[in-house]
Amino acid sequence: GGEASLVLPDLTQARFLGLDGRDLLMWGLLICVAGLVFGLINYLRVTRLPVHASMSEVAALIWETCKTSLVTQGKFLLILEIFIGLIILLNFGVLLGFEPLRVAVILAFSLVGIGGSYGVAWCGIRMNTRANSRLAFASLAGAPLPLSTIPLEAGMSIGMALISVELFVMLCILLFVPGDWAGPCFIGFAIGESLGAAALRIAGGIFT
Repeated sequence: GGEASLVLPDLTQARFLGLDGRDLLMWGLLICVAGLVFGLINYLRVTRLPVHASMSEVAALIWETCKTSLVTQGKFLLILEIFIGLIILLNFGVLLGFEPLRVAVILAFSLVGIGGSYGVAWCGIRMNTRANSRLAFASLAGAPLPLSTIPLEAGMSIGMALISVELFVMLCILLFVPGDWAGPCFIGFAIGESLGAAALRIAGGIFT
């Protein structure tokens, strides 16, 4: 019947490593939080690296330009969501005959997905503008190691934030949403996250 019709089984029926499925996923939530902390630590490490004042000013100017672009893209995403919402209403509400509340849940979680992608893009561009200025300053010393470690730390910070946010939302759906409502939540989140990520990568790639 499609992803929106999926019904989750009782997660406590199976055991893994001495834990039932629900307890194991609860540990997953803690791992996601640890991933976000790891990303934050790397962000702070990069931010505290030495940088020339003029390079920092250029990075700040680029960031202001990026913020203007992000606000514009946020408005664009909301307009795009209106069209996607109409398609969701047509597909799930009319063609598949889902009840109005179930369609509303899909729409709501599509907004959650867009918000997740948008938030990670905001953090990622902020990290990159800071990392680029630190990398430019480090290159003046001629030492090769910082030229590889700074981009690595910046990439790990952004990547870990992206994975942790997405997994945290999906684990919350698995753990705290009734089994017969998990399908609409998942499909809505997948639609929104994919839409947000695709639009922001196309529009914001020049800044990253």
